[in-house]
Amino acid sequence: MLSKEELPPCPVATTVNLIGNKWKPLILRELIKGQQRFKYLQYGIEGISAKVLTENLRQMENDGLVKREIFAEIPLRVEYSLTPLGEKMRPIIDALAEFGNKYKKFVNR
Repeated sequence: MLSKEELPPCPVATTVNLIGNKWKPLILRELIKGQQRFKYLQYGIEGISAKVLTENLRQMENDGLVKREIFAEIPLRVEYSLTPLGEKMRPIIDALAEFGNKYKKFVNR
């Protein structure tokens, strides 16, 4: 998580820093559906490698958007979900989906 001093002054830049790569919005899209195990997240995000998914989940956990829960079972089970702060990203992801659908209609006419 960034310190107060490291945060950009612009709120849009702050949000882009949190979700501004190719994969993070797609991870949020999957987690909005509910708690997910790692493999199901990977299956739901076409083209993401395990390494990249792990890196992004760790960053998002560090930023307070994702919660990682470990269940002491055999075999070990780990599930990811959105934190209350991560849930606040729902309107952003919904807006991205809405625009994407409108753009597809625009291109296909």
